[in-house]
Amino acid sequence: MASKTEQRREDLRKRLTDAAERTIIADGLAALKARPLAQEVGCAVGAIYTVFADLDQLTMAVNARTFQRLGRFVQDATTTTGGPQDQMVSMATAYLHFAADNVNAWRALFDLNMAVDSKVPDWYLAELAAVFGLIADPLRVIFPDWPDDRIDLMTRALFSSVHGMVLLGLERRISAVPLDRIEDMIAVV
Repeated sequence: MASKTEQRREDLRKRLTDAAERTIIADGLAALKARPLAQEVGCAVGAIYTVFADLDQLTMAVNARTFQRLGRFVQDATTTTGGPQDQMVSMATAYLHFAADNVNAWRALFDLNMAVDSKVPDWYLAELAAVFGLIADPLRVIFPDWPDDRIDLMTRALFSSVHGMVLLGLERRISAVPLDRIEDMIAVV
């Protein structure tokens, strides 16, 4: 059984994560600041750093929730009829809709300043891997003889392609396809 101190820390961790998630959803990652967060939760600024090393770790906790919601959304929206190509098109379309409906939370997944060589917690990488696994599964059906490293590379290539279309479309960049045509663009990739 957890001690009272551990319970208080876990309660503070949850309240901070909940408040940070609300801030990110409402106003984006750039709006996440320690002082207003502490004020909302009713703790000292320094208390934040007793449960999170920095705001990046807090953002990772929020992003883990977003990865989970994204994964559930994509799984729920993925067609079970048709072949693996149809599944991948429905996944990509679901990704577009999730991003469009959750722009700030979705952007926080990518706006967090983390590089490949950064110290990233295993649990965070596992959340990302779960999302990539959704793409890899139909690829294994399409390319049954491919080794795992090639499947991984193709998974990342397809994800990057769809992500780029969605990002450019949502930002309404001049090089993008209009938002109402992204589904058509996804279907031809």
